[in-house]
Amino acid sequence: MTGTRIANQIRRLRFEHGELTQQALADACGVTRQTIIALEAGRYAPSLELGFRIADALRVRIEDVFQWQGGR
Repeated sequence: MTGTRIANQIRRLRFEHGELTQQALADACGVTRQTIIALEAGRYAPSLELGFRIADALRVRIEDVFQWQGGR
């Protein structure tokens, strides 16, 4: 996948969450750091389960992390 219509606030939320590192977030979500890098860059759309795991790790709602940028 070269891009996705799902925007995210992962990087901003990591810093608001005590400057959580990509590795720490990856560990909390059971994925690799490379997955977090791809998500932050918008090169990868997460599964619904991973989206919820990320939101849970950041202690926010999934809507605070991900936003749909596509049209109907």
